[in-house]
Amino acid sequence: MENNKGAVSQFVERNFLHFNAASLVDAAKGYEAHLTAGGKMLVSLAGAMSTAELGILLAEMIRQGKVDIISCTGANLEEDIMNLVAHSHYKRIPNYRDLTPQDELDLLNNKYNRVTDTCIPEEEAFRKIQHHIEKIWKDAEANGERHFPHEYMYKLLLSGVLEEDYEIDPKNSWMLAAAERNLPIVVPGWEDSTMGNIFASYVIKGQLQASTMKSGIEYMVWLAEYYEKNAVGTGIGFFQIGGGIAGDFAMCVAPMLEQDLEKENTLKWRYYCQITDSTTSFGSYSGCIPNEKITWGKLDVDTPSFVIESDATIVAPLIFAWVLGQ
Repeated sequence: MENNKGAVSQFVERNFLHFNAASLVDAAKGYEAHLTAGGKMLVSLAGAMSTAELGILLAEMIRQGKVDIISCTGANLEEDIMNLVAHSHYKRIPNYRDLTPQDELDLLNNKYNRVTDTCIPEEEAFRKIQHHIEKIWKDAEANGERHFPHEYMYKLLLSGVLEEDYEIDPKNSWMLAAAERNLPIVVPGWEDSTMGNIFASYVIKGQLQASTMKSGIEYMVWLAEYYEKNAVGTGIGFFQIGGGIAGDFAMCVAPMLEQDLEKENTLKWRYYCQITDSTTSFGSYSGCIPNEKITWGKLDVDTPSFVIESDATIVAPLIFAWVLGQ
């Protein structure tokens, strides 16, 4: 037992001895070893991890320099801020499995959008942010500026206009921690998020130009430059929460540099962990084992790799707690 670890980590090491539990411990130790050796770490966020309030620990990981870059869906980008300013208006439905179609329609009519057992309040969350972000988008366009989706969100948070609306301790917002550190973020497929839909509606109405928002291709071009500069020495690790575009988009940068740009001696991802419940046999990329990624030039034969087939809302906080020494 490492004597510098706190009670949570000691409990995990004492009790998590086999199967997925043992994989969790191995992955946590691998994450820590990669950082200790001087490596950087990318964390990818799929699903609704922000609504699951992963920010409680992820924000501290960011503040302590345990995360160097994030790849996330547009939903995770915005939903952390929504929780920051509208937390008291969220509705939890523990019996969500028992809801009828009429129950679901009633939630919609009352402007609640359900994510499993948690309903996001439209007026207090979406619209509160929309009012401010619309001005930031339009001011940027008027000044001939173009920015990435996360950069607009950083401007929103750092402007201070939302501070009087905070409903949780701001130290538990990972987006606020990321903005304060100016953490690199890539947000593939941002267009399918609520704010992405809202932005598209302004374009359709002729109130904004699509070009005011930098695109996914521009994210990939930026990521290629970042990866080439930072994938040296111990290299960059990849901690993947869930699957989907947040993971695959970022992971593709290594083979793109090597195969499409014909860059020699490109270092592949040097640590890999995925928390997933996807099934490999269905042809799912989200569920494929790490070895398959070797054939695509994403991982190397000696990349320390871990798969934890479990619930990310349980597993990720425990791994973060280990890395933080809690």
